[in-house]
Amino acid sequence: MGITVDVHQVYKYPFEQVVASFLRKYPNPMDKNVISVKIVEEKIDESTGIIYRKRIAICQNVIPEILRKVSILKVPSIQLEEESWLNPQGRNMAIQSHCLTWTQYASMKEESVFRESVENPNWTEFIQRGRISITGAGFLNCILETFAGTFLRQGAQKRRRIGRAFLCELW
Repeated sequence: MGITVDVHQVYKYPFEQVVASFLRKYPNPMDKNVISVKIVEEKIDESTGIIYRKRIAICQNVIPEILRKVSILKVPSIQLEEESWLNPQGRNMAIQSHCLTWTQYASMKEESVFRESVENPNWTEFIQRGRISITGAGFLNCILETFAGTFLRQGAQKRRRIGRAFLCELW
């Protein structure tokens, strides 16, 4: 089965400012679930100017206590891997994220793009598709997918609020 969440947002700020804010916004006091973010690889393709980054985020386990009675869900934190390809000349950045925790039971992937808006070159368009599917948890699959879908939708709204607040604060 699986749950998919789509997000589309236009920020009325230039691409460079939106991307800079995105890359610096975690951890922050507005989202205490993100404990740390660490760059584990960064390189520039000299021929294209594209900047590749791989980051690992450590987040608090937000699964409700009642579900953590299941031993595999009883972990203090969750690891996420994010890879990004920033093309400053093309004014776009592609991002792929996935969960490194519970990979034998769940698949969580997000694909995102920041790009110059076709409506206004001083604005930035953000498009994201997140998908989560749970397998191997028996009767809990449906319950966990429902929780995950709600969490993804709420997380997307929260990230948009934080992104706007962070942009207003920094710029």
